[in-house]
Amino acid sequence: MLKFPRTIRLDPSDTFVFEGAAEPGEWAVSGAFIFWNRDPATLGQKQRVALRSGFLGIDSLGWSTLAIVTEATAVDRHAMVERLAHQLLEKFGAPDFEAARLGAEEEVAFAASLCDHPPQTLLAVQRSVENGEIHERFRTLKPRETAPGADGLHAHASAFTFHEIEGDIEGPSEDVDLLGLIATDRMSRDRT
Repeated sequence: MLKFPRTIRLDPSDTFVFEGAAEPGEWAVSGAFIFWNRDPATLGQKQRVALRSGFLGIDSLGWSTLAIVTEATAVDRHAMVERLAHQLLEKFGAPDFEAARLGAEEEVAFAASLCDHPPQTLLAVQRSVENGEIHERFRTLKPRETAPGADGLHAHASAFTFHEIEGDIEGPSEDVDLLGLIATDRMSRDRT
């Protein structure tokens, strides 16, 4: 079985931070080729976010902050290459379909190389431009291990752990008067 990344949306933030968000479940590639030979200073804010941290959905050409490692078949791989080749020809000016297919083959092969992890592993990308070259770093986020004896709702270990640091100086007390804040907020609203 082959493995390839698919877009995933854990919350609606992709629809706000990118110019166009990928639909969840699209086959994905890195997408860095979109920024090749472009000056980052000429990009809009949402395009810069895509440059810094987006995976490209093959169908929509939208962006996703995360991708998920998913099992695929040879038929899926072939469909990915064909779809991306058509996109390269129609939207990015590839000189002919054969050149587009070669470019798509490279992109899909690179996407597959990112998936040398168990299925359901999340992938994140961080890009930077240095001396006109795009550099990519990929991270993985794996599901937490199940805590022994825990029920389905509480199956994972704590989200946070606390560590004592030797020589740490205790800071000022963090007491907050919530009732006082509410009363102050009410008084300021009554004045307006």
